Amino acid sequence: MAPGAGEASDGLRYVFGPVPSRRLGRSLGIDTVPSKTCNWNCVYCQLGRTHPLTNARKDFFPVERILAEVRARLAALRSDSIDWITFVASGEGTLHRGTGDLIREVKRLSDHPVAVITNGSLLHLAEVRAELAAADAVLPTLDTGDADLFRRLNRPHRCLTFEQHVAGIAAFARLRSRGRLWIEVMLVAGLNDSEPALRRLAAVLEHIGPDEIHLILPSRCPVEPWVRPPDTDGLRCAQAILGAKASLTPPPAMPAATVHAAPADPDLVAIVTRHPLRRADLASVFAGWPAARINALVADLLAAGRIQVVARFGEPFIVAAGLRYPKENAVIDNKIGA
Repeated sequence: MAPGAGEASDGLRYVFGPVPSRRLGRSLGIDTVPSKTCNWNCVYCQLGRTHPLTNARKDFFPVERILAEVRARLAALRSDSIDWITFVASGEGTLHRGTGDLIREVKRLSDHPVAVITNGSLLHLAEVRAELAAADAVLPTLDTGDADLFRRLNRPHRCLTFEQHVAGIAAFARLRSRGRLWIEVMLVAGLNDSEPALRRLAAVLEHIGPDEIHLILPSRCPVEPWVRPPDTDGLRCAQAILGAKASLTPPPAMPAATVHAAPADPDLVAIVTRHPLRRADLASVFAGWPAARINALVADLLAAGRIQVVARFGEPFIVAAGLRYPKENAVIDNKIGA
């Protein structure tokens, strides 16, 4: 049987990389939920629309099976090829109930710092705050300073509120003792980049008191085709209003070492299940491969229904099959998540 989406050629299903990260250098990723299992349906999500939204924590995969892959990957890699081990799910990773056990065990297996990238939606739960407190860095999302924009931009599960979201991140900020709290803000033109919206966000961030504020732009295949980054004036305004802790985090370079040496078909599928790639990136990802071989790989995976091509910003992106994207010329759909 051929490997499923997200499985690498060496049989890995839950562990991938190292891949280049905007903030974390060379990141060995751990994915703990099935693809696009999430309680938000953000307009900018690079992994397509969430359907259906779910807000129930479950044991999606056995902890020991995930840890076995972590051990195998660490044994196969040189220590200096990894900067961080990062829990970065193809959805919302804290929906996996075994997250706390995994963080603690991974820290026993390796001296590399551990980061958790999360939308922060479940930090209102004391159990989730306790689980993530073991990480060296936690990167929750806070894109807006008011409930209306929260619903329009993040399109959360109906059980989640803006007030609850802010209170959860603030409670976690008070809990942390040695870990770093780096809040991610995705800036979307026409939604949260106006001066009034930014001032409301600044007030909420001041209340929370994160260590850093990372400003991110939608550069990698946003789900909604109308999503665009702010212009230069909008970026300057955001940095001025959000203060000294805020810095623009550029997209990572795409080094040749993104995939294994001598990569096979599932390697590309595993990467684009979590990180869609521009078609033009493939020459760097598969360094040393002639263009004809890359084109044949893409054609074979398309024919097999393993990947799809989605147009954004007027250029093609390679994404995993099964993820949901409206066409580039689709009518704007900004409804709240069900």
